[in-house]
Amino acid sequence: MSADKANDLSIINVIDQFNYSTQNDAYNEKFKKWRRNKDNPYTFSFEANKNEKVFVDTKGFVDSSAKDVEKDVLSRIFSAIGTAALLWMIAENIIGRIGIYVCNLFGIDIHNNFFSSAIYGGSKEIVIALIVITSIKIIIPGLYLHFVFKLPGRVEFMSRLNNSTALLGAIAMALIVCTATSLPSAYSNESKEIYDYFSSTGTDVSVWDQWEFLVYTIFDIVIVSILTEMLFRGAMFAVLRQFGDPFAIIVTSFTAGLLTMDPQEMPVVILISIVASYGMISSGTILTPVAVSIVCKMYNLTILMIETDPTDRMPLTRNIFMIISLSAGIIGFAFYWIRCVRKKRNGIASYSSELPTTARIFHSVKTFPYSATALICIAIAAVRAAL
Repeated sequence: MSADKANDLSIINVIDQFNYSTQNDAYNEKFKKWRRNKDNPYTFSFEANKNEKVFVDTKGFVDSSAKDVEKDVLSRIFSAIGTAALLWMIAENIIGRIGIYVCNLFGIDIHNNFFSSAIYGGSKEIVIALIVITSIKIIIPGLYLHFVFKLPGRVEFMSRLNNSTALLGAIAMALIVCTATSLPSAYSNESKEIYDYFSSTGTDVSVWDQWEFLVYTIFDIVIVSILTEMLFRGAMFAVLRQFGDPFAIIVTSFTAGLLTMDPQEMPVVILISIVASYGMISSGTILTPVAVSIVCKMYNLTILMIETDPTDRMPLTRNIFMIISLSAGIIGFAFYWIRCVRKKRNGIASYSSELPTTARIFHSVKTFPYSATALICIAIAAVRAAL
């Protein structure tokens, strides 16, 4: 082996060792430039020669380790993600309830209690409260991560469709997951409650003839899907990509599931989040997870409306719809598999780390306040399961 080749093998450069072949050149250029910014504490940037040692005061010559740098950066990143998750919880469980309590004191027809997520009162007041609380709990953490991580817009929000077949494949996988789980909501547990409420108040008219229900439905399906994906598939996913796409998929999906604080919703949200993340990196655009979220919410709303049919035809109608959805999902996924997966065009970017995946995950999730927030979410979910 030549001296030059041996020297190349001894060089560690975590930025150059990342697989950038899955994205377009403009994205890669911005991503590398952001990672090389040594003033940003959330960038994983390390370069050293294995044959050289670094002199440190009081310690003498020591080995420079990419693993130690990776742990430090992961701790800072998960501290920020944990803070964002805590902001989500505070907005949903404290600020929202206090706001409703204050409104009730001023005579506004809306109220709730601290032991239930249900909101009571007038239809207009309920919809406005749900829209405000939901917007706050998603937007505030999203803005926090945006300003903390300082990612370029092109990196934070992947915007170029590189593979249209992957978009189809993600929607197909979402249909399969939705059919397999068939839970009443994709990201929020208010859907069934709000539908039941408008069904009971509008005894002489359809829920679709009540403008409040239409406003909430459009908001929940379209706006919430966009905001949620901008949070989980935006800055949060982008900053975690430094450690490989599989790691970013696992963490963002697990975090999305935790924040539902609902034992029934957690599994389906995690599965849908995995599909959304995979679809984004395979297709190259954040519009793919938005489409996945919208499709899932529309599917669940359709199932919910079918199940409110009091006639004997309901089971047959529901089963036919589920069979059609599952068939469409299987056909779409088969097409995607043949066109992309078999040809290894799945877009997964990997990073070979000195830190094993299990050790990296354990080190990350035990970081405060991420660990504390996760435990609180699990505790709330346990209480809801017991009630």
